Amino acid sequence: MKYDFDKIIDRRNTDSLKWDVSENELPMWVADMDFTVAPPIAEELKKRLEHGIFGYCSIPERWNNAICEWWKKRHNFNMEKNYLIFCTGVVPAISSIVRKLTTAGENVLIQTPVYNIFFNSILNNGRNVSESQLCYQNGCYSIDFDKLEEKLSDPQTSLMLLCNPHNPIGKIWDSKTLAKIGHLALKHNVTVVSDEIHCDITDPGKEYTPFASVNEQCRMNSITCISPTKAFNIPGLQTAAVYIPNSVLRHKVWRALNTDEIAEANAFAVDAAVAAFTKGEEWLDELRKYIYKNKLTAASFIDKNIPDIKLVSSDATYLLWLDCRKLCENTSNLQTFLRRETGLYVSQGAQYGKTGSAFIRLNIACPRKILNDGLSRLYDGINRFKKIKSLK
Repeated sequence: MKYDFDKIIDRRNTDSLKWDVSENELPMWVADMDFTVAPPIAEELKKRLEHGIFGYCSIPERWNNAICEWWKKRHNFNMEKNYLIFCTGVVPAISSIVRKLTTAGENVLIQTPVYNIFFNSILNNGRNVSESQLCYQNGCYSIDFDKLEEKLSDPQTSLMLLCNPHNPIGKIWDSKTLAKIGHLALKHNVTVVSDEIHCDITDPGKEYTPFASVNEQCRMNSITCISPTKAFNIPGLQTAAVYIPNSVLRHKVWRALNTDEIAEANAFAVDAAVAAFTKGEEWLDELRKYIYKNKLTAASFIDKNIPDIKLVSSDATYLLWLDCRKLCENTSNLQTFLRRETGLYVSQGAQYGKTGSAFIRLNIACPRKILNDGLSRLYDGINRFKKIKSLK
């Protein structure tokens, strides 16, 4: 490989949210990669730094062009550049959209288990969470469309947050599934907000389908949230975009983002995003191969050494969703035990919805030496956990 993803960077004492842990702990929880950014991004940031002045910034047309060209080349989707709006992050955008497009006491639908911050964006704004639980059978997830329509048909439900690809299960929704979601949403006058932040972290040979690309129904009844932050590991630079073909929705969202003051770029946000989308392709493709090898390494280790845990098959993200139902019904105690006894810090499944209670999420976007350390700690911790359970 041209890029060294095996290199270990010490992130302790750098004000890192992920690595602000005790010396003996190994954090494999939050979706934050332990790789240095693509060299073209670093080079652009150095140029910007050397300029020496960091005043207020406008959004240049090259930002719009970079996004449109990337989606056309990588995802076979022709975006109209004037339908893009800059924002400081996908989560701030979602929270702002929830406030603007719904009223207090209305329902926002999510398909659980799902990204835990969706709950925050809904509940913190005085809206109600409407959970449409995904079906889990034989180690795979799918949608029960009868239950989904039942939830969508509630007159109090006005917005749906779609995760595509789906975090934490790593599911890529196919075009047929997305079309059915789009049909039901429009039928029941529910606007779809599609969070597609993980779209560029797919297994080699696997491709995701943008919700807005499926058909005209999906296109005109949706808001798509995108960002280079997950794929290129630059979440601290606060750079994202929303894509909205519907002019009425676009005006409302534009008003929302500006009212909440999250539509202004910091001095590095635009240059980083443009560099990622115009010069980062080679780096990203090597990264995807490396992460996929990590996934295979983890799958083999768990299958051979930890039979009480089942790895849920996935085609996207660098997050593993581990089925621990043979060990416990709720992984809250297991997660605490692993961290206390082995230092391994993972995410407990309950925070992604009650259907995730018996699962844990493991971040494998790290050098292989760190991954192997984490897997060894997981093996050791599970064995200790089982011994304690047997003594009770």
